[in-house]
Amino acid sequence: MERILEKVLYSSRWIVAPIYIGLSLVLLALAIKFFQEIFHIVPIIFTMKEADLVLVTLSLIDIALVAGLIVMVMFSSYENFVSRIDLDDSVEKLSWLGKLDASSLKNKVAASIVAISSIHLLRVFMSAQSTDNDKIMWYMLLHMTFVVSAFAMGYLDKISRSAH
Repeated sequence: MERILEKVLYSSRWIVAPIYIGLSLVLLALAIKFFQEIFHIVPIIFTMKEADLVLVTLSLIDIALVAGLIVMVMFSSYENFVSRIDLDDSVEKLSWLGKLDASSLKNKVAASIVAISSIHLLRVFMSAQSTDNDKIMWYMLLHMTFVVSAFAMGYLDKISRSAH
């Protein structure tokens, strides 16, 4: 009975595989949104104010960072929790593939969230004249919460690794 239960539990890891396929669909949606933004600015690029172009560029960078985060989470989580990704020798393999454990992945996700939050905060500062001071304060507080959390997670990970 125990052996059957363990096989069922171990096999249940495949339940999360469709979630990673769903993340690849989100990645597709982000790519569509990215190029939609590009197509919006191309016709008006010569009449755009520099500040507006910088804001659009920050939005595009934001999308690129989120997309990279999705790829990292999708591949690393699949390899850590479902199955190893076996690629032919002829296929170029990502250098970090198979090297990120769950703890490293958490730290990279936290760092990515801080980077994304930084870009969002920069966008808020670029349009500070049209944003309430209270909102700016809350954005800053939220960003600092992300920074402190990422730092604390990294520090705790360092402590736990040095204890081993």
